Amino acid sequence: MYGTINWKQEVALLFGKQVAIPRLSAWYGDPGKSYTYSKIKMEPNLWTPILITIKSKIEAIAGTSFNSVLLNLYRDGKDSVAWHSDDESELGENPAIGSVSFGATRRFMLRHKYQKEMKLEIQLTPGSFLLMKGVTQHFWQHQIPKAAKVTEPRINLTFRKVS
Repeated sequence: MYGTINWKQEVALLFGKQVAIPRLSAWYGDPGKSYTYSKIKMEPNLWTPILITIKSKIEAIAGTSFNSVLLNLYRDGKDSVAWHSDDESELGENPAIGSVSFGATRRFMLRHKYQKEMKLEIQLTPGSFLLMKGVTQHFWQHQIPKAAKVTEPRINLTFRKVS
């Protein structure tokens, strides 16, 4: 899958400076299902056969349908994603996010938005599936922190339903 994906190095505006996002990403999905985060608007690439296969398998597990997927390539432990919630308006009020991991094991950390001492850490191993749904995005943030000892890449697919 690595070589057949249209990966991009996105740039975000932080404190008046353009900064490269510390991972590569790609957006795939149904036609017209664009997605915006950190003021970056992504237009969907058309589904690939492997993405459709993975999507159908996790839809059966999750009991919901998805019409798009954000792919993130963490090239090594220097790549990361900071604390955030997937609470963009186009995801709806209580979005379901189905996350599938391939490659290096990475730490997935959750913390409560209002009681920051409430934390949880999950090791996302190759082939793991994590489902966030209901009010999760209202009360929790998550991140993939930098990991100095990780030298192998990790691909994460986060399936979503955008309006």
